[in-house]
Amino acid sequence: MTRTSIYDTTLRDGSQGEGVNFSLQDKLLLTKRLDELGVDFIEGGYPLSNPKDFEYFQAVRNLKLCHAKVVAFGMTRRKNSPPENDIGLNALLDSGTTHVTIVGKTWDFHVTEVLNASLDENVAMIADSVRHCVEQGRTVFYDAEHFFDGLKANRGYALRTLRVAAEAGASAVILCDTNGGTMPEFVADAVRQVRELVPCEVGIHCHNDCDLAVANTLAAVRAGATQVQGTMNGIGERCGNVDLVSVVANLAVKYGHDVLVPGSLGRLTEASRYVYELANMNFRNGQPFVGASAFAHKGGMHTHAVAKNPTSYEHIEPTLVGNERRLLVSELSGQSTILAKTTKYAVGHDKALMTRILTTVQDREFAGYEYEAAEASFDLLVKQAAGLYTPWFERLAYRVNIEQGPAGLVTEATVKLNVAGGVEHTVSEGDGPVNALDAAMRKALLPHFPRLDELQLVDYKVRVVNSKAGTAARVRVVIESRDGDAIWGTVGVSENVVEASWLALADSIEYKLFKDADEAAQ
Repeated sequence: MTRTSIYDTTLRDGSQGEGVNFSLQDKLLLTKRLDELGVDFIEGGYPLSNPKDFEYFQAVRNLKLCHAKVVAFGMTRRKNSPPENDIGLNALLDSGTTHVTIVGKTWDFHVTEVLNASLDENVAMIADSVRHCVEQGRTVFYDAEHFFDGLKANRGYALRTLRVAAEAGASAVILCDTNGGTMPEFVADAVRQVRELVPCEVGIHCHNDCDLAVANTLAAVRAGATQVQGTMNGIGERCGNVDLVSVVANLAVKYGHDVLVPGSLGRLTEASRYVYELANMNFRNGQPFVGASAFAHKGGMHTHAVAKNPTSYEHIEPTLVGNERRLLVSELSGQSTILAKTTKYAVGHDKALMTRILTTVQDREFAGYEYEAAEASFDLLVKQAAGLYTPWFERLAYRVNIEQGPAGLVTEATVKLNVAGGVEHTVSEGDGPVNALDAAMRKALLPHFPRLDELQLVDYKVRVVNSKAGTAARVRVVIESRDGDAIWGTVGVSENVVEASWLALADSIEYKLFKDADEAAQ
């Protein structure tokens, strides 16, 4: 079985993505999680770049890692300066890592126009820097920046830079598609050329500016590259880096390569979502393999076939990568979709019930509801139609007051609920009407249902349904919620955005309470 090593640069290249900013604690937490996943190399950053990266390399020494090697990243020595006196190389060595990555110029245009150095001086900078770190006992990876552009512009010089890095002791030369503009066939041909030239391993580092980073990376591996550099979920500068999630899944499932550590492939979805949470980014629903929609089926013909045999519309079993199959309910659904989604309620093949549910869905969608991203609301709808629904609480009244006072804008919500045969009347302030309502409802319900403390609202979306009605238009509110082990969506529709929010919020809480009750009964 072919072994392909996985080199993660989420903490450096990924953090260069717009809106991405990891704290020191975030970086340490992610290092631990990537190690548990089985990533081979974790690039922690450039120790001379900023105080946070410097502190990271001090703190990471205290982490007990089981598999991964932490790598410090830096540049070749400055021109006309001996390596032993170079502040950047000394920072690399002082980081204390056993592995270092040194990036150097491969494209003659960059050498003369950016570095303002001669071609020979750049070659000496590469050789001196690699040799110096090797002599200090470090394993060195050489990142050939802009390699493919350099190969097109001056093939002989680009290959010369790799040869001197290998001769100086680099254990691998990494071919970087820094501008992300190379095509897969050129990548594959270049990797073959380099493998014939250097005695060390060859790696690949792709950016996604042409949406080809995964294709380019796979082409490189098929041509002989043995190390893949990238980021989790493809985060990074401009259009991002290659998505290691897709690369790992394709290499393991499609090509049978040995990647990560045994048993870790089923944790890809969990790891992907962990990175999104840590980076404070929304999940990408359409992300291959791990996205919430990766194995979601909507059309009646599709869901009918998947219910019979999932391979009819799925290229792999979702659980291989830790994901799950979802059958979406919409006006396009047929009875087979409804039947497949209601099996867990043990309602049998009741055609009248199926028809009633489908009709309700279609009527509600005509009124502005959508259940594709609100499966929890659909579950409650099924329970109601099947006579299995007893509400955990009853809304008696609510009021939201927004007031501009001396201290600024203040939002206050008051709710009156019937819970367990008694009335709870509570009031809370919040950052807005939805936050205030949520706080007031929790205050009323937590004494009766302590596990509601696990509930978190992670996303809130508002969409105008019939914009022609102007300010009287209906709005649809979709809320995404989560607890310790699940994520779900709920929906509410009304001409009043606060009422629509209340309906979605109430469904989310009801779903959580039913979920907890079902778990307790098992």
